[in-house]
Amino acid sequence: MPVKKNLFNIILKRWKILQIAFYLLGFVFCFLIYRSITGPIEFNKIKENRYTEVIKKLKDIRNVQDAYLKINGVYAKNFDELTKFVENARFTITSQRDTSWVEFDKGFNIDVMRQGVRIDTLGYVSVKDSLFKDDPRYKTMGDLPTFKGVPAGKFIMETDVITDKNDVKSSVFQVYVPKEKILQGLDKDLVAKEIQKTSVEDVRGPNIQVGSLKEITVNGNWPTSYDAKIAKQ
Repeated sequence: MPVKKNLFNIILKRWKILQIAFYLLGFVFCFLIYRSITGPIEFNKIKENRYTEVIKKLKDIRNVQDAYLKINGVYAKNFDELTKFVENARFTITSQRDTSWVEFDKGFNIDVMRQGVRIDTLGYVSVKDSLFKDDPRYKTMGDLPTFKGVPAGKFIMETDVITDKNDVKSSVFQVYVPKEKILQGLDKDLVAKEIQKTSVEDVRGPNIQVGSLKEITVNGNWPTSYDAKIAKQ
């Protein structure tokens, strides 16, 4: 009898151990299913928040580059030039109106009516006041937004001159940051998938960027949903 009782106790203990093991395996399995569902959702939430902050800066850079081009005829080559430009440059405020006058034509020996456009300078406004008012954020245009777990860094700016089929030269620029840098600390598999996205509903390609060195454009590679989100802020 004692032998049978001991054997029974041993089997009972092992069964309890197996039960605990099954419970643990079940918990792990349920957790993995939960993470497979919530992981991408959490990833997208963090990704969109980070992308939004990056795009806000790229839109600022684009606005300043656009102003720089209008005044200087080319794009700035670096962020130091852009910062100095914001602090020192001015827009000219003008008015344009049609005008006419009488002018003596020596060929026909008569007075003739001439027509044209008169442009008057009304005043000046600083680029800083026009684009940023009292906000000093232009001083850190080239710096990446700060995110938890992401080392500090800077945007990459490149400029060039391209020639079209009519031999017309145009200044172009692009500013970008690799997605991989902005998404540091997140699931590597999801980051790898994000880098490959090319849909118009996504930020297309491996970078978040504005402008291009291959064509005359100042568009960004992000969907309009980000513009709408930023406009509401």
